[in-house]
Amino acid sequence: MQFVTVGAQRLEYALIPARDAAAPTLILLHEGLGSLALWRDFPAQLAQATGASVLVYSRLGYGKSTPLTQKRRVDYMHVEALEVLPALRDALAIAEPVLVGHSDGASIALLHAGAGRWKVRGLVLEAPHVFVEDITVASIAAAKEAYRTTDLRARLSTAPSAAGTTSGSTPISAAGTSRAALPA
Repeated sequence: MQFVTVGAQRLEYALIPARDAAAPTLILLHEGLGSLALWRDFPAQLAQATGASVLVYSRLGYGKSTPLTQKRRVDYMHVEALEVLPALRDALAIAEPVLVGHSDGASIALLHAGAGRWKVRGLVLEAPHVFVEDITVASIAAAKEAYRTTDLRARLSTAPSAAGTTSGSTPISAAGTSRAALPA
């Protein structure tokens, strides 16, 4: 694990080198309760299977990256997509990646690629937030409650320094836990 400074954020990351010089870099973008550590051995397996280099990192407030000091703003995915990810790509000299995202990470990938300001070779998206379903809002509310009242916080934390750092995601994701409270 290494760290890179992007703006005022210190982000933990791992970069698995490519075996195939022609292969793109795959950037893994984690979900709202994820981190570098929670990808486990998937990045290494992906690098082995594709020959591509794989970048995996923890966003602000996750894993061993800079902890949150306040609740996330409603536009946090836009900030990640349009400010943090481009700066991270610049810092690590990643020109034309394939973005691989899950949930919040998939939404960040869509926002980044859709802005049309940075070259992206491709997208692999799992469950991006392109529309709101009642089951999603209910599931977020249930996860928020489980995080508050059970050992979910401890189970999500793979390192003592990561404990509690994901709590900033659920208030925005749940947005009051009703469809009416979610932005259009």
